[in-house]
Amino acid sequence: MRLSKLLDGIYPLGGLPDVEVGGLAADSRRVNPGDLFIATRGGKSDGHRFLPEAAERGAAVLAGETPDPGLGPPFLQVRDSRLFLAQLAAAWNGYPARRLTMIGVTGTDGKTTTASLLHHILASAGKPTGLITSVGARIGEREVDTGFHVTTPDPLDLQALLAQMADARMSHAVIEATSHGLDQYRVAACDFDLGVLTNITHEHLDYHGSYQAYLEAKAKLFEGLADSASKPAGIDRLAVLNRDDESYAALREKISVRVVSYGESPEADVRGTEVSAGIEGLSFRMRGPGYQPLAHTPLLGDYNLSNCLAAATAAIEGLGLHPDDVATAIGTFPGVPGRMERVDLGQDFLALVDFAHTPNALRRALQATRRLTVGRLIAVFGAAGLRDRAKRRMMAEQSIKLADFTVLTAEDPRTEPLDEILAEMAAGAEASGGREGTTFWRIPDRGKAIRHAIRLASPGDVVLVCGKGHEQSMAFADVEHPWDDRVALRAALADRLKVDGPPMPRLPTSRA
Repeated sequence: MRLSKLLDGIYPLGGLPDVEVGGLAADSRRVNPGDLFIATRGGKSDGHRFLPEAAERGAAVLAGETPDPGLGPPFLQVRDSRLFLAQLAAAWNGYPARRLTMIGVTGTDGKTTTASLLHHILASAGKPTGLITSVGARIGEREVDTGFHVTTPDPLDLQALLAQMADARMSHAVIEATSHGLDQYRVAACDFDLGVLTNITHEHLDYHGSYQAYLEAKAKLFEGLADSASKPAGIDRLAVLNRDDESYAALREKISVRVVSYGESPEADVRGTEVSAGIEGLSFRMRGPGYQPLAHTPLLGDYNLSNCLAAATAAIEGLGLHPDDVATAIGTFPGVPGRMERVDLGQDFLALVDFAHTPNALRRALQATRRLTVGRLIAVFGAAGLRDRAKRRMMAEQSIKLADFTVLTAEDPRTEPLDEILAEMAAGAEASGGREGTTFWRIPDRGKAIRHAIRLASPGDVVLVCGKGHEQSMAFADVEHPWDDRVALRAALADRLKVDGPPMPRLPTSRA
């Protein structure tokens, strides 16, 4: 592509040579001769340091936030490299979001379930829809693995996926937009038509610094709705907000497009009433302007009412689907891998895997599973290294209050000492009345921790393993080790039941 075409509407070519650009790169190690290299600043490194390497590898054009380093290739000085990268990625792929009805789902908890449910509702209505979540991407019937620990892909990968969706004649795309993805402009050129918020609770404060900064990052999705490019088959821009969440008032003030709210609050535009949750799933009546169908979903946990209402409100009020059709589709939703997923080898107690890894998500998961049994509740979880430290104590405190037994273990310690993470969690447990060795345990190896929880279980109990969900790896130092909680839980159950099952996955702690 000619540089003038690539930069059209983004950056003035001025007196720069109109060279042919062979591709885009934001990693100097991936630069091929003829590429345009964009230097971005990250949390661990500054891409401007690698401008010389990119030039040596044959980059035809360089871009960054610094003045021209005089390395030879034409240099584009920009105000924000990350925003420029997103704009270029969209232009390179022919602005695919402008050929799709774009729905962004953000929030602390419930993003993946809400996005996946909305995708299912649209597909059930005959709307070919693409999906990108932390579990992966879906283009028609094709599943695409987006990598370890990935929620919102970088702009180069994201825009390429959207281009595949548009080329495959998808009409809609549902994107899980994280606060990091919004703050770092990964979704800046997605031209969203509809934004959905699940909630904003305590998470990622290590990155954002404060709740207010975290809220501001989430708000970018909704503030940008008014500026999205017009589309031939566009819809009226809409923000779908959670009326039950403390963020509602602050976000409402920032949004200039139409807002529709959902929740159990009498003030919500779309309300959930007559709620009943049990081992068979969740039932509720969905009350909106002129409709009130009953809905039932096999999803476990009454907190999924919020996720169902968010998806339904977007589908009905934003995309014009019939309420009865939406209620029917909710009833056929198969769920999301690693979200309240049952693992059953014939044991006489319930074993579940869930992704809950924030204080609010863990609290809701524990409350929901408590209602599923008259027996005891046994929770297994950890806290990630190099992430918000305050939530370590908070999560342990929640579990001591809501579970009968708590097993604290590894969960992506990264380069932090695991023993120190567990010590912080144990301090929170003890401060809430927990007694180590009686009501809670510290077991660094996650496989051994799960085995211990399974050994504790009696008939009618619930064992809930939280924090990893669908993820396929665990980070120790800078290495991602293969790990799947569902496999580990099957292995522990097989050992107890003396039946065939998979071997327990091994981690660096397994040798301790």
